[in-house]
Amino acid sequence: MSRVSVIILNWNGSRLMRQFLPSVIKNTPPDIAEIVVADNGSTDDSIAMLKDEFPSVKVISLDRNYGFAEGYNKAIDLSGSEITVLLNNDVEVTPGWIDKPLAVFDSEAGIAAVQPKILSFRDRKRFEYAGAAGGFIDIYGYPYCRGRVLSVVEDDHGQYDAQADVLWATGACLFVRTAVFKKEGGLDGRFFAHQEEIDFCWRLRSRAYRIVCTPQTAVYHLGAATLNAESPRKTFLNFRNNLLMLYKNLPEKDLRRVLRLRFWLDMIAAAKFLLEGNPKNAAAVFKARREFKKLKTDYAAVRNENLAKSRIADIPEIRRRSLLLAFYLKGKRTYSEL
Repeated sequence: MSRVSVIILNWNGSRLMRQFLPSVIKNTPPDIAEIVVADNGSTDDSIAMLKDEFPSVKVISLDRNYGFAEGYNKAIDLSGSEITVLLNNDVEVTPGWIDKPLAVFDSEAGIAAVQPKILSFRDRKRFEYAGAAGGFIDIYGYPYCRGRVLSVVEDDHGQYDAQADVLWATGACLFVRTAVFKKEGGLDGRFFAHQEEIDFCWRLRSRAYRIVCTPQTAVYHLGAATLNAESPRKTFLNFRNNLLMLYKNLPEKDLRRVLRLRFWLDMIAAAKFLLEGNPKNAAAVFKARREFKKLKTDYAAVRNENLAKSRIADIPEIRRRSLLLAFYLKGKRTYSEL
């Protein structure tokens, strides 16, 4: 049994795997790690291509597209490795990419998840939007990173090269203790995709695990390979899942106030989409809020469990003040300025 399972979830990504799998195979020591592709019911030639061109890669064939969250849950259920890496199929890895994360796991048992520095495949001197050098959120649920605040993505000048505790590690390249992943419930399959790793890491952090970014090693992420930033489907998932995440994880003292303000912030976001000529994205915001209201009752038991198991009342990696206020009114556009 390998110590590490590198699991790549794929859905109709034959072209991407041809491009990015060679770097994973080249830079992943076979005596330490196995490489697994979990195929989410692809209808292209992904499985045939893997068997013909990458015979050393283990393939798990799922019967349909379960989405990012549940697809990984099903694949990791089959893993017996100590460490699992959730790796997107559009990530280029670098020599030694697993060494530092493994050393960090070895340094302390309380560290549950690790991510390397995530740089842009398109602009290799720039951070990548989805993860950068480790993620945080503000009290209203808005994610940001060392290297990315809202829409502003920084160039990497080594300014965030110090190892740091973060609230969330990106699902683009997420190292996690397999036993912890299974014990603490894995990803929320009902999210389907988007923000499921933030929800998962928030759950871990509230239960006193640590999440760490190790920027001494880097990988290069293409990003937006499945849904582009303008997709109404992506807008729907982001808004719905973010509201569900807040409901699941916020302490009782914050919940009502935060959700009340989020209503108005979401209305402003919908109005902005309309003014920018994106009525379908505006409609997606309203659809997300309707779906959130429908699902709240189903999530009551999940919320109660999370609160009961929480060991940290005020997580230091959650910003208590509004990120939007700092960004738009105070002009703070980078993590360092925050």
